Parts: sequence; C-alpha cells; structure tokens
Amino acid sequence: MTRRAVVFGAAGQLGVELMRELQSRGYATIGFDRGDVDITDGAAVEAAVAGHEADVVFNCAAYNQVDVAEREPVAAFQINALAVRHMALACRQADARLVQFSTDYVFDGFAHYPYAEDDHPHPLSAYAVSKLAGELYARAYLDNALIVRTSGVYGPGGRNTARGNFVEIMLRMAASQQPIRVVQDHVASPTFAPLLAARAADLVERGQTGVFHIGGGVPISWFQFARLIFQAAGMDPLVLATSHREYRTVARRPQYSALSNAKMERLGLEPMPPMATVLEEYFAERARSAGATSLAR
Repeated sequence: MTRRAVVFGAAGQLGVELMRELQSRGYATIGFDRGDVDITDGAAVEAAVAGHEADVVFNCAAYNQVDVAEREPVAAFQINALAVRHMALACRQADARLVQFSTDYVFDGFAHYPYAEDDHPHPLSAYAVSKLAGELYARAYLDNALIVRTSGVYGPGGRNTARGNFVEIMLRMAASQQPIRVVQDHVASPTFAPLLAARAADLVERGQTGVFHIGGGVPISWFQFARLIFQAAGMDPLVLATSHREYRTVARRPQYSALSNAKMERLGLEPMPPMATVLEEYFAERARSAGATSLAR
C-alpha cells in the first residue's frame, strides 16, 4: 500500500529536499506552501491533512526571522507554535504521524558541548520560545510525534528563497569585494538539507518517536564555516574574525548550539559526512540547478 505524506513549507530549502526524498522512496506526496494553506487556520490545516488521507505530516514551515521576532513575538508564536497545535490536532483526527522540525536555539549555549536530546532547553529569544512551544504542542496532543532538532540548515534550494542561507550570504558578500567579518565565538552544527531530509525519513521509517537531533555532525564556528565555504567555492576573499560583542543583534543567540547526533547514530543511521565533502556536493548541486535553469530559459 502506498504511503501518503503531506509536507507543509514545501517550497523552502528543507521542504524541497524532503519532497524529493519522499517521492524517491515511493510516497504519494503533496506539498503546501504559504500561498496554498494558511497554517494559522486550524480548519484549513485539518482539511489539507484529511483531504490527502495522510499517513505522515512533515512540518518544515517556520517563522525564522530571529531578530524580527523580537518585535513580532505574536506572529512568531502563531506560526511556530499554534500552527503546530493545529497540525497535531489534525494528525490526531486523521490518525497520522507528525514530524516537527525544531531548532538548536531551544538551548542557551552555556554548556559548551554538543547538546543531547535529554539536555534541558532554555530558550533565549522570542523565536526560540516559539519553537520550543511548537515541540510541546506536538507532544501534548500526539503520543507518536517525532521532533527533529537541527541547526543552520543550508541547501541548494536556498538560492531560490528570499533570505537564502549562510552559504549564499557569504557568496553575495564575497561578490562585493569588501572584507567579510564573521563571528568566531558562535559555534553550531550547520546541516545540509538533503542529508537532513534523508535522515528524517529514515527515522520515520524506523518508527521512531520523541526528540532526535540531526545536525551537521561537527561543531564549527561560523568563521571556520565561512572559510570552508570559500575553499569549496575556489574563492579567496578577505575573511576577518569578529565576536558577538562586536556584532550585536536584537535577539540573543546561544553561543554554542552544536548538536550531538549520537542518538541517531546508535540506531544505525549513517553519520554525517565531513563538512568539506558536503560543501563539494552543495556546489555541485548548485551548479546543476543553475545549468537546468539556464536551459529552461
């Protein structure tokens, strides 16, 4: 019997990869973006899930403007928390599973070691609070919810989104031929979207529930990550290390939010490849996508 999946946030860089991954595994998959379904409308969400007779629902939709959320906490909460409640209720009604993607920002970063799933969350911003609330809503209404926390997602689809991703931001900054300043005292686990999609699908197919971390596999500062990006791109711009004290932001961010993949790996799921290898694949896929776009024109 064909498995049926619904993906909310299907046009984002994770949603695009998840649609591709699920379809390659034989799922009958339908994707919804913000223009298709208003996820803050419970009735609309219920109709979307029930109408496709979903077995599993993946929520890739998110309000992820971390600094803007400090001015718009209600908007962030509506999308990152209350919309998840709508999905959880719809899944309970349809007897479907919910996969909710969350963030490393639920932690405060004071631990300075890769966070495990049983480490205590302590969000520092309106965005982070809203994402943690989304986790709680999913688990409050469903016994079989799967929460996937990840970090610094980047994928080739970021070229086609309004805000892009860290890789694309670095490339745009390099094009300006001005010195690039990047924080070296913030450490995370930047995660390649195609691998995140594949590992999340693996967890679903193994019947896993609860909280899992899927990060890039290696703790790395954003400064170090920027240097790896330019090496993979064959570029040599002037990249200067700075600190969070020099680069102030409206929202507080965890200084160390790397995630441990140990729980995932104990199930036998393949560890993440070296970051240099992943970036090579990013640029290869980026080139293929650009070539396909040129041919389409």
